[in-house]
Amino acid sequence: MNREERGVETVPDIERTAEPKSLITVFLGANLSLSVMVFGWLSILYGLGWWQSVSAILVGTVLGAIFVAKSALLGWKAGTNNSVASGAYFGVKGRLVASFVGLLLCLQYVALTVWTGGEMFAAGIARLTNSDSTDQMLILSYTLIGIAVVVIAIYGYQLIVTINRLIIPAMFLVVVLSAFAFIGDFDSSYAGDPSLYALGTFWPTWILAVLTCGAAGPISYVTQTGDWSRYISAAKSEKEIVKNTFLAMVIGLSIPTLFGAFIATVAFDENSFAAGWVTSSPSWLILPLLLIAVGGSLGQGAINLYSMGLDLDAILPKLSRSQSTSLVALLSIFLVFVGKFIYEAEAAVTNSVLFLTVAATSWLAITLYMYKKTNGNFDKDSLQIFNSGKNGGAYWFTSGWNFSMIFAWTIGTLIGILSISSVDYVGPISNAIQGIDLSIPMSAVVSVVIAASLNKTKS
Repeated sequence: MNREERGVETVPDIERTAEPKSLITVFLGANLSLSVMVFGWLSILYGLGWWQSVSAILVGTVLGAIFVAKSALLGWKAGTNNSVASGAYFGVKGRLVASFVGLLLCLQYVALTVWTGGEMFAAGIARLTNSDSTDQMLILSYTLIGIAVVVIAIYGYQLIVTINRLIIPAMFLVVVLSAFAFIGDFDSSYAGDPSLYALGTFWPTWILAVLTCGAAGPISYVTQTGDWSRYISAAKSEKEIVKNTFLAMVIGLSIPTLFGAFIATVAFDENSFAAGWVTSSPSWLILPLLLIAVGGSLGQGAINLYSMGLDLDAILPKLSRSQSTSLVALLSIFLVFVGKFIYEAEAAVTNSVLFLTVAATSWLAITLYMYKKTNGNFDKDSLQIFNSGKNGGAYWFTSGWNFSMIFAWTIGTLIGILSISSVDYVGPISNAIQGIDLSIPMSAVVSVVIAASLNKTKS
């Protein structure tokens, strides 16, 4: 198996041999990780009960997957990643909007992966040695997992697919063992604690869970789906690509998130999902949990770090994909230390997820609208103008920027942020409607309305 050297340049047809079902393999393997399960814990931390959490997670995930599924068509049609493909609409330089959004989204999830995996590993070692989990052990755990993720991400596409194919049965085994260990303590009538509702009352809190524990999962992949679909044969159908992307999102995200909520109801620790799981586990389960700490981190961390490398490679074309990946890895691990030792987990995770989800939603809404308007046609050579250091082409617009679409994205994102209702931030629009969070629909609708208006005016 050779190390992948390809960055965001167009993938030749001869290399596009992957099947649409490979999307399910990648996303299911990558998301069977603590960094996804922790969102199930977050729904319980919000004060919701079991069935309330289940409904919020499923509703949010399905709606998010419906919205995101067609994003895989960008990379598949253009033969490159989604950020570069969006240059057809934002300009060959304006597509840096997508690279920037994708970079921040992946940065967040790599940090979550290293954080949760490191905590689980440190807590597991402490249980095995009858000692306390120290800051020094946490730092060592973060570092070791970070290094392993970097190596896999640098190696590239083929190794990531292979790793995730191996992770699926191993992680399912750990999930089954954990379910067996805790099923006797599980109470499906667990009602949560209304006095602890994150936003004071049920409906605003439930909607918060729909967004952060459900919809945010698929939306976090809006710039990444093309990383994998670009390797799928152009002879396949759009229907196959969309269907498999939808299934990959729903299956790959709902299973681990629901399992995280299950664990949180029987092994709750308000400060750490991983610590609660390890502390409440029987001794025979500790070694399998060490497997989930490392194995799950490799799949999720590598897929996000790989995409981060591509996004930075798109922003700084002079860097190789390996150099870009290494640079963003260092930044991610730094954020883990900052997040662990400075900020409160619930507020940090919730706020970062909501703000970045709004920015991603606005970008995707505009991109899908323009994809439909142009019938999904791309001039592949023109998309690569910026990467080759040249000017001109079909997507040059104004010096490489389509300021109309960038304006639509900016305003849509701003309106979405003003519509957020979070644990320590309520935007004025949300405040005016009794704390209901309408950030995602507001950002999507406003972005498309402005984009459609400006596009009609120009034409």
